[in-house]
Amino acid sequence: MLPSGTQLHYRLERRQRRTVGLKITAEGLVVHAPTRISLSLLESLISQKADWIQKKLNARTESKIPALQWLNGEQLLLLGNSVTLTLSHDVRSRAISHQPGQLALAMPNHDDKSAVSRKVLQWYKKQALADFARRLEIFSARLGVALPKLLISNARTRWGSCNSKKEIRLNWRLLQAPPHLINYVVCHELAHLKEMNHSARFWAVVASIYPDYKAAEKELKVWSPKLHVM
Repeated sequence: MLPSGTQLHYRLERRQRRTVGLKITAEGLVVHAPTRISLSLLESLISQKADWIQKKLNARTESKIPALQWLNGEQLLLLGNSVTLTLSHDVRSRAISHQPGQLALAMPNHDDKSAVSRKVLQWYKKQALADFARRLEIFSARLGVALPKLLISNARTRWGSCNSKKEIRLNWRLLQAPPHLINYVVCHELAHLKEMNHSARFWAVVASIYPDYKAAEKELKVWSPKLHVM
């Protein structure tokens, strides 16, 4: 509850960090906080940033991209390009056909939005696994590290992660982004195999295989709202 009486909803993620971080995502405010900070101190800090938070939330609402309707002719994104979803009736549920600029889906219940979205998302996740695996193989060899295990993520706030088991998770929604941005996220996570932090040494590792990482990081933030529509 803010001093003005307004309720501010947020998601809290506690991590091994020293400071409190505030992030505005497609779902709203996400707070990254040290594991031991008290809730009262945390909410006091949030209140101090209330004006900034509200301004960012309002801007996000004004620029919000309409939700997908999963209708014939819907415009989707694939590797940075627009593809048209074409739906047609068939007595059997056919495999999705991808041609340049088009994603064709034929099935008995082609007018069932939930069935259409479920099948399209399954296709994206399958394609993402194959696409990301190829990129991991290329860049892990370039970095000189063993090929890590790849897992597909459905996270709403993170594009990728790397854990101490040397497993890399990549968000399937990245398949919608231009290839060079996918490459950046792949390189970012691979760099964690050498530096499990975000120190200067870590960024030096990233730069060794993706020199233009700063520009890619900024561009990915611009693309982020469009990628989270799906």
